[in-house]
Amino acid sequence: MQRIDTLISARWVIPVNDNRDVLDHHSIAIANGEIIAILPTTDAAAQFKADQHVELADQALIPGFVNTHGHAAMALFRGMADDLELMTWLTGHIWPAEGKWVSYDFVADGTLLAAAEMIRSGTTTFSDNYFFPDASANSVLKAGLRAQLCFPIIDFPTAWAATPDQHIDQGLKVMEQYQDHSHIKVNFGPHAPYSVSDEPLLRIKALAEKFQVGIQMHVHETQGEVDDEVAKRGSRPVRRLKELGLLGPNFQAVHMTALSDEDIDDIAETGAHVMHCPESNLKLASGFCPVDRLQKRGINVSLGTDGAASNNDLDMLGEMRTAAMLAKAVAQSAVALPAHEALAMATINGARALGWDKQIGSLEVGKRADITAITLADLESQPIFDPVSHIVYTSSRNQVTYVWVDGKTLLNNRELTTLDKDAIIKNAQQWRDKIQNS
Repeated sequence: MQRIDTLISARWVIPVNDNRDVLDHHSIAIANGEIIAILPTTDAAAQFKADQHVELADQALIPGFVNTHGHAAMALFRGMADDLELMTWLTGHIWPAEGKWVSYDFVADGTLLAAAEMIRSGTTTFSDNYFFPDASANSVLKAGLRAQLCFPIIDFPTAWAATPDQHIDQGLKVMEQYQDHSHIKVNFGPHAPYSVSDEPLLRIKALAEKFQVGIQMHVHETQGEVDDEVAKRGSRPVRRLKELGLLGPNFQAVHMTALSDEDIDDIAETGAHVMHCPESNLKLASGFCPVDRLQKRGINVSLGTDGAASNNDLDMLGEMRTAAMLAKAVAQSAVALPAHEALAMATINGARALGWDKQIGSLEVGKRADITAITLADLESQPIFDPVSHIVYTSSRNQVTYVWVDGKTLLNNRELTTLDKDAIIKNAQQWRDKIQNS
């Protein structure tokens, strides 16, 4: 018998592999943070002696969710400026609040709050775009998660830097600090085509190629944004980015709600990825990403929650359900984005977009043991014909029971193991009091 660290046995293992398998009564064997076997539970006991054996009857194991776009620290602005249009929300409320409150401590505390919420919602990897990425990185490592940290670049002064070049230079220092780190990637995060001019974009392109890192950017978030850019520059934002040389396999376009056939051609031709944030787009009335059209062109579409200031949660299960239903309405086709593909969008597609698909995003031998368990034992889940359908269309984040990253338990029967829930709640309430009473 082979000695291993952990054996997890479940009613279903849903690996999100190329075959879209659903494995009944299977176990996952983990050693040194890696999946070394997935096999029938009846065979596992004879082959492995585990230091820890977790038995999860009536539960499903899936890859940990990969949330490919958000602003984690903005969890501290949750519900602060609701029911407003995007530019009113940004310029009249969010940007002034950021100018007053954003600091190293704000980002560290807000990211811890977001990390705790994401763990309890089944997320194991997330992409963040926010100031003070060094503060974010410390909180990510404390929580035990993985993260792509995209440091912002914008033409006007922020709480973090005064000029686009200063934003880039500060971010490069953090990038150097976490080079080749197993849990942290540091990428470029230019805000949007309307807020970053050509000169810094060209510098970002050159540096991204030099360091072989990604670029994530809000693109075509609203029709108004596109119309303004066409009036100002004479070309659509996607075409401008293509002509500048930014679009490519390392480019991550967030939102993409106002797309022409020409835009989709440019994305498909260059191999760029699209990060779909349906609930934020709906709440801000930003528009609808044509997921079915994009996927039919072979474009990789992943899923993100955006920040809790515009969503207002970081719940990938809810986001996945919304994405699946919205895709059908937009395409006017009930077969658009079926359940298995919605789950792939929330897992392996996200890992692929972040360049981590060789390590995470599916449950396969040789990959890291980033795993989420969801119970389907509750009355509201009965009867079960297809567990994938239930996970996408029926389950809530309160059904997430266990979360592992690198085989390390971050959530144990709904209890956080790396973070102090009560302390995080108290700290968030203290930030609310400071902001409200200022």
